[in-house]
Amino acid sequence: MPILAHPPRGLDPFDRAILRIIQRDNRTPQRAIAEAVNLSTAAVQRRIAAMESSGVIAANAAIVDPDAVGLGVTSIVEVNLVDEKAATVDRAKALFRADPDVQQCYYVTGGRSFIMVIVAPDMRSYEATTRRLFAENAAVASYHSYLALSRVKAGMELVIP
Repeated sequence: MPILAHPPRGLDPFDRAILRIIQRDNRTPQRAIAEAVNLSTAAVQRRIAAMESSGVIAANAAIVDPDAVGLGVTSIVEVNLVDEKAATVDRAKALFRADPDVQQCYYVTGGRSFIMVIVAPDMRSYEATTRRLFAENAAVASYHSYLALSRVKAGMELVIP
């Protein structure tokens, strides 16, 4: 486990232990969590509610297999904007955030503006998405797609120190 120069504020060892458990399975019964972390069920319930209220727990969601729901195309896309002015970047962020085909989107450094993951049912749908988001978007200077051949790992679990 990495040693942090500045540990996260507001999370004690009980909170971090709870987060480790619910990241693996957020349907774990609170009594089982309580036993695992040596707290009462009521204390676990209060701590989870507090972490949800504060935004530490951003969402409770299922990880769905794209193939099982007919989403056979996954693409990692590099996007370069025409400029990095705040207004241009903010409009692009809003557009990408609102698009249901964009699974993940990161504003990045290193010569690119954005790196994103797009999931679509087929190549025809993927082409329509790239036209809508990039090819017909005057703010996009260029984009490059990498089609995923297989999903090796997917998830959002973090290493909680």
